[in-house]
Amino acid sequence: MSEPKGGSGRHGLVRGPQSLAAGLGLLALGVFAVWAGGDLPQGTLGAMGPGLMPRWLGIGVATCGVALLAAAFVKDGDPIPPVAWRGLFVVVLAIIAFAVTIRPVGIGSFMTPGLGLIVAGPLAIMIGGYASPEARFGELVILALLLTAGCMLLFGDLLNLPIPIFPTVVIEAVSGSISTRLLLRIAVGVLIILGLGLIALRRGANRRRPVDVATHSLTT
Repeated sequence: MSEPKGGSGRHGLVRGPQSLAAGLGLLALGVFAVWAGGDLPQGTLGAMGPGLMPRWLGIGVATCGVALLAAAFVKDGDPIPPVAWRGLFVVVLAIIAFAVTIRPVGIGSFMTPGLGLIVAGPLAIMIGGYASPEARFGELVILALLLTAGCMLLFGDLLNLPIPIFPTVVIEAVSGSISTRLLLRIAVGVLIILGLGLIALRRGANRRRPVDVATHSLTT
């Protein structure tokens, strides 16, 4: 007798262990995001504060968690697979790297320099990409450049959120000589050009790469 499609045939209280674990994780993450951003000013849709997006993003994540929890009790699902420790470790490492580089952080008597999103973003993407054993350095560089450019344009320019974009030393050096928004747009353009340039170089290299053709002998 075959098992039903898309399920494991469980009839206990928890029918979808994966959904249960994922739902608990998302619910905890969403609640933590709302709690951590509770002290930040919310603002309005017309004048967004730094706490508005994290709060509603946390609410959305928590809602998805509740939906998964409900599904775990009404829909058959797969068992929880073995934990991919490599992915978990690398992703946590990427988050920590982002947190300690985007703005100055005091660690004992040591203070991190505060490199802004333009450095912390690509660094986190590059590290997090290696959570997969199939990661390729060149592809991660392109993703880091273009994704960081998009985040800078969205959060720093369009939404005008108070996120550190550039290293503190750069802001101090150009203070009074060029506006921060103009500098941001120039940096976004440079990142996009570099990313697209790398894509073009990779495509050109692939086209020039010789194709191995198997030699077949005809026998009569």
